[in-house]
Amino acid sequence: MMGRPYAEVVGDPIAHSKSPLIHNFWLKKLGIDAEYRACNVGADELADYFARRRGDADWRGCNITIPHKVTSIALVDNLDQPACSAGAVNTVFPTSARLSATNTDIAGILAALPVNLMPAGSTVCILGTGGAARAAFAACKRRGVATVYSSARNHELGSSLLDEFGLGGCARPLEDPLNIQCAEVIINATSLGMSGKDDLPQAIIDNLANPALVVFDMVYAPLETELLKAAHALGLRTVDGLAMLIGQAAAAFEKFFGQPAPREHDAELRALLTA
Repeated sequence: MMGRPYAEVVGDPIAHSKSPLIHNFWLKKLGIDAEYRACNVGADELADYFARRRGDADWRGCNITIPHKVTSIALVDNLDQPACSAGAVNTVFPTSARLSATNTDIAGILAALPVNLMPAGSTVCILGTGGAARAAFAACKRRGVATVYSSARNHELGSSLLDEFGLGGCARPLEDPLNIQCAEVIINATSLGMSGKDDLPQAIIDNLANPALVVFDMVYAPLETELLKAAHALGLRTVDGLAMLIGQAAAAFEKFFGQPAPREHDAELRALLTA
């Protein structure tokens, strides 16, 4: 006997996730009898999680968040082009008896940074080298960004990512302000600044010198991070984490539930998310 269809978001930690609110809002608007949950899954539990979900006829898939975007690759059967391009996954869904995976973060980043904010030929500084950062590298490649500066604790990995994605630029340590000073767009693709996590290095916040700079922070809890507060105080153009979150969620929603997300209600959804 079939139960109620469901999808979920998995990560560790997961309590901060706004994905259940977003997907359940859309399910209600469309009158779909299904639900979307949050499930805390540690690194040592991930393989067992997917093994159990493979046999669950009600499971429609899951979103993947920190820290599983790269390690999930080895646990699925099929990767599509965006997932292969990013080298990370954020959406897994069943296709017959197999698990397929994609990366909707790339589409979410490009939606959050339209061409008027991140045009082809621009110079971008990406903070981080994890799964979200890989999606940012892929998005820059797709947009035709001219130069990418990688700022990360592991700047050797940042250099490898520049080579992997065929992007011109250089990699420096996260605390080095030179990348920030040279950039036209900054993308924080780390969890630094998130509630319960460490802050970004002050050297980054203190070097937002370019008056034409665009600052995009993927963190959405809190919605106004210290990075965005500093950018606002300087009158810079900013993009918060909800823009990407809603964009990538919409692409995942259609994979899970077979209908496009009702984006005509975005204003109402954003008000709900920021209440």
